Amino acid sequence: MSQEFDFLNFEQLESDTSAPAEAAAPPPPEHRSDPVPASGYRLRGGASLAVVDGDRAVRDYLAGLFGGEVDSVGGLLEMESRLGGSSWVVVLGPSCTEPVDLETVERWGKTHPSVATILVTSELSTQLLHKALRAGVKDVLSAPIDQAQLMETIDRVADALPQPAPFPVGPEADIAGADDGQAAKVISVFSTKGGSGKSVTATNLGVILAQRSPRPVVLIDGHMQFGDVAVMLKLQPQHTAIDALAQLDDLEPSMLERFMTVHEPSGLLVLPAPLEPTFADQITGEQVARLVQAVQGIAGHVIVDLPAIFNEVVLNVIEVSDEIMLVAGLDIPNIKNVKIGISTLQLLSVPKERLHLVLNRADSKVKLNVSEVERTLGVSAAARIPSDVVVPISVNKGSPVFLSAPKSNVARAFEQLALRFLDGEEPAEAPAASSGRRKFFG
Repeated sequence: MSQEFDFLNFEQLESDTSAPAEAAAPPPPEHRSDPVPASGYRLRGGASLAVVDGDRAVRDYLAGLFGGEVDSVGGLLEMESRLGGSSWVVVLGPSCTEPVDLETVERWGKTHPSVATILVTSELSTQLLHKALRAGVKDVLSAPIDQAQLMETIDRVADALPQPAPFPVGPEADIAGADDGQAAKVISVFSTKGGSGKSVTATNLGVILAQRSPRPVVLIDGHMQFGDVAVMLKLQPQHTAIDALAQLDDLEPSMLERFMTVHEPSGLLVLPAPLEPTFADQITGEQVARLVQAVQGIAGHVIVDLPAIFNEVVLNVIEVSDEIMLVAGLDIPNIKNVKIGISTLQLLSVPKERLHLVLNRADSKVKLNVSEVERTLGVSAAARIPSDVVVPISVNKGSPVFLSAPKSNVARAFEQLALRFLDGEEPAEAPAASSGRRKFFG
């Protein structure tokens, strides 16, 4: 069989079919009293696979790529009758792009969290891509599609499906102990100038808190165009913030599990920025603030790495933040911009006690006195991060300084900064590598 297919050839395929599509159409779902058993085809993790399209030739072709052992279904409502409580990956054909179809897929995201969909289409437009992703479709592929690419996408989506019992049974059964009536502390990491070390600060702060706090710690990459958090933690996320935002109106704590990527060495839970910069145009500041507040319900600390600009996202997130870290390098342009930034925040009625100055490369011999800088800004430095070659080395390795060079002065400075936000919480004597993850995922 050819490794590629083009939906333009499906008209010919249909003409070669002996029976019309209507003859093979399944009875309406209301005629069935019990769910139809799943096919024998199983993906990694035990999920079932099905193909759905109104065109019989398309269904047969797609099913043939898997040896014909998958469920072949003529419509989404008929497919819905088969879902039950099982895990499914459903491949949607090009006839499933109508608004009513995407509404059905979106409803599945609320009623069947163990069901994931992939859309294959002959004509992929930006508008269709946005609509599909907002409806909860996990990936969209356009013809001609390489068969190996389709298989890889299906396996990847199946691996990301939530397991039937994701949480532990017993003393640790509650989500991270987060549902104790106390909302997570939101810490925004902000800078008024790019290259100041903002993301380095956010990732190290997140890793340290994840190892020291008894509750989960979540790091959200708020730079929706060019976020670096995933790269700096050497992550390969299956989901990003755009997936969570697409289901924001019905986002429940149990659903957040699907969108988080775990940083295995520390247990930090990460919600990366979208992979495509164009998605940033579809995201509002109010949406991001609501997402932060939703994450508060399942965590002890929420850290947001913000872009170095006063835009709608920054202003909305700062408004819901408990603490704001202002990161600045020890040079005149940085200090000038920070002073303007502090004045702007004060005009926005942000209390000065919520602002914490982090001076990066604070021991650089640049003939700037730290105490004079503090006096000029009217804010004392909460941390003075020394200059050290371990920082660029850690960035290139994708491993935060606290993990790659734990005995360095930089790591110790970040640790002292993180301890300010533990609020008397007892850190583990020997923090497990996945302390936050254990609480959240079980």
